[in-house]
Amino acid sequence: MKILSVVGARPQFVKLAAIADAVAQRDDVEHVIVHTGQHYDTAMSDVFFADLRIPAPDVNLAIGSGSHGRQTGAMLAGMDEVLEEHLPDWTLVYGDTNSTLAGTLSAVKMHLKVAHLEAGLRSFNRRMPEEHNRVVTDHAADLLLAPTEVARQHLADEGLADRTLVTGDVMTDVCLRVAASVQSTELALPAGIDPTGDFAVATIHRADNTDSPERLRDIIESLQAVAMPVALFAHPRLVAKAQEAGIELVGGAVHVGAPVAYPDLVNAVKRARAVVTDSGGLQKEAYLLGTPCSTVRTETEWVETLEDGWNQLVADPAALAGAVMRPAPTAARAPHYGDGRAAARSVAALVDRA
Repeated sequence: MKILSVVGARPQFVKLAAIADAVAQRDDVEHVIVHTGQHYDTAMSDVFFADLRIPAPDVNLAIGSGSHGRQTGAMLAGMDEVLEEHLPDWTLVYGDTNSTLAGTLSAVKMHLKVAHLEAGLRSFNRRMPEEHNRVVTDHAADLLLAPTEVARQHLADEGLADRTLVTGDVMTDVCLRVAASVQSTELALPAGIDPTGDFAVATIHRADNTDSPERLRDIIESLQAVAMPVALFAHPRLVAKAQEAGIELVGGAVHVGAPVAYPDLVNAVKRARAVVTDSGGLQKEAYLLGTPCSTVRTETEWVETLEDGWNQLVADPAALAGAVMRPAPTAARAPHYGDGRAAARSVAALVDRA
């Protein structure tokens, strides 16, 4: 049986690591990896394959950046030839990016079966391009691999229950494995932060937070006012938007560094006092690692993380500095995201339904 994985962005590489490892445990599955090139620089792409021990991509479309329409269109054009060559039993798409949408549309138009890993997530925010990507993908796909019961219920509400299987979350598989492997590893933090003291880890990249110079300035100024050092791992989008707006990221509590390898990020989050982000994946990783998170959004797809205050939505930047310094919850974290074997269950489901 042949699975063709379509990935292109940093969170997808983490999920791919779990699937690739599960496939390697079997002798009845051929795995073709297609990298669209959506994240194309070394820090956001190549290093992930090396650090997470993912096999090198069989195909790299090298699409690069661009507007949503241009980027998705270029991926669609490139995917047709790839699918015609490999004719997989399953095209496996991951998450909610333009790569996910392009892989799905290309495959279904060629009458090839599509499975969606991390199906059923909903923010119910139609301003997010990712929300449209995930909804269209779920309704087009043949098999929906849902990470949680909440995701399963979303799919059932949309009439998709008969295509849905709850497998657990594959990012849990990787996060827990990596966390165990870096326990004695030195922290990779921006210069000026004492790794033995309290610090927060921050990432900001979404359009809703970066496209408005006023909002971006408010977020950065609030981070700079946090009462402990903040390690801001600056996504290329954040750096570009800050430069356009004349916003200085460094200052006050904020120490800026480039995006780090996934093991280094996990290590930093695990040992941080707090996390600030607008990323979907990092909210969940903070929850899994037991670090309180402040999410700079009005909603979250990972609603389970909000239980007992482990994650808190902070829509108003003025409230951010205070939210970051809140005491850590004392309640235990429920195992909403599975037992670390989601990838094995997902691959087995594809084999059973080939």
